Amino acid sequence: MADDSRAIQLSRSELRKVAGYAVACARPALAIFERERPHDRRPRAAIDAAQAFADGGERTKALRDSAWAAHRAAQEARDAGQAAASDAARAAGHAVGAAFLHPLPKASQVKHILGSAACAARAFELSAGDDPAVGFDRIAQFRLLATPVVVEVLSRYPSAPPGGRRVGELIRTLDASLRRSATD
Repeated sequence: MADDSRAIQLSRSELRKVAGYAVACARPALAIFERERPHDRRPRAAIDAAQAFADGGERTKALRDSAWAAHRAAQEARDAGQAAASDAARAAGHAVGAAFLHPLPKASQVKHILGSAACAARAFELSAGDDPAVGFDRIAQFRLLATPVVVEVLSRYPSAPPGGRRVGELIRTLDASLRRSATD
């Protein structure tokens, strides 16, 4: 655990901006999930909860529970062979996770900021026949959605870590792109 002198300063307003960005990235992928699993409302509930936090709500146990529920929906979709739906649900879970970004100077925290975007991009990629061009196109769109506050918060953390297979690659691509935009 990092000591207080190394902790990254995060205001509640900044956390809300990061969560709002995560919601904006995850929300379009809901259609993929709901097309495959129309009666499962957990990912939509997670995105709605994350949006409520972004709009001024509090970080509560119910907010965290909605993230876990979306991740359970993702696992159930994966188990049913619905990979695109699974990644769409993971995007929703990560949107809620953005509200719980930790002030630890660790690369793993980048997933709280960019995980919803990468999972949503992967969901679109899989729904298009596993076409990587579709994923990179979505990442380019998500780069444009990032506000200066989101980019500034991201820049306080180390670059995204290696690993994570295709979603990790998409996180690193978006991370590098946003960091470049901060220096342009």
